[in-house]
Amino acid sequence: MDMSPFEQWESEIRGYCRAYPTVFSHASGSRQVSEDGTSYIDFFAGAGVLNFGHNNPRMKKAMIAFLEGDGIAHSLDTYTTTKRDFVTRFHDVILAPRGMDHKMQFMGPTGANAVEASLKLARLATGRQEVVAFSHGFHGMTLGALAVTANDAFRKWAGVPLDHVLRLPNEFAPGGGTASLDAYREALVDASSGLRPPAAFIVETVQAEGGVWVHSKEWLHAVQQLARDVGALFIIDDIQAGCGRTGSYFSFDGMGLDPDIITLAKGLGGYGTPIAMNLNKPEVDAHW
Repeated sequence: MDMSPFEQWESEIRGYCRAYPTVFSHASGSRQVSEDGTSYIDFFAGAGVLNFGHNNPRMKKAMIAFLEGDGIAHSLDTYTTTKRDFVTRFHDVILAPRGMDHKMQFMGPTGANAVEASLKLARLATGRQEVVAFSHGFHGMTLGALAVTANDAFRKWAGVPLDHVLRLPNEFAPGGGTASLDAYREALVDASSGLRPPAAFIVETVQAEGGVWVHSKEWLHAVQQLARDVGALFIIDDIQAGCGRTGSYFSFDGMGLDPDIITLAKGLGGYGTPIAMNLNKPEVDAHW
């Protein structure tokens, strides 16, 4: 297999291809095939993008028909039949059955863009700057999203300070659980603690990048209640664990949670197509 073009002309940032030095030529379902004919089971699935596998036949047929019919694939935020079909279908299938009236906000095509937009909206809606994030969390690699990401190696690559974020331990980290939330609550009440109320709490119900940590319903409700009590927004980052990856559409289905903002991407595109979307409560979205 000829890897020389990549080694000669592609950036040194290459990561996964160094761990798996193979040139893949085609893929179907859960398998990728290298150009020498070796078939591999793809447990990676595009880091949670390919919820329906590679080249799902029904999706492929629909995409081919869309392209052959000159469907509008890119239109900024102008109205199109494509967007109308998506918005209507998403509302009818996902939101309405759950009694959700969240607005759909479309931004750039990646999860990091969704997180960036959620942080901007939270700060705009509350007039505050600081955001609470949790240990072992991953929210993206652009500067705002990286600021709420915990991994030290990733953060070092920023090259600039990643400010306006307070890190609390997740439920399973040393010092975590509801005790740390209670201590933070008490500090916010103390006028001499030096802490000011945050704009938002951002949390993954299921952390993936930092190890598969499945936060409990009780702990997530404690985070949500703390956010409510201090006038902050409650943001659930469902980019990697959402869109069906836990068996229901949202990873928090059945928990009785009521997030102000839900970030979605990755599996949302279905076929691997890049799309990101935030679900914002109407009263929050109105701040745009």
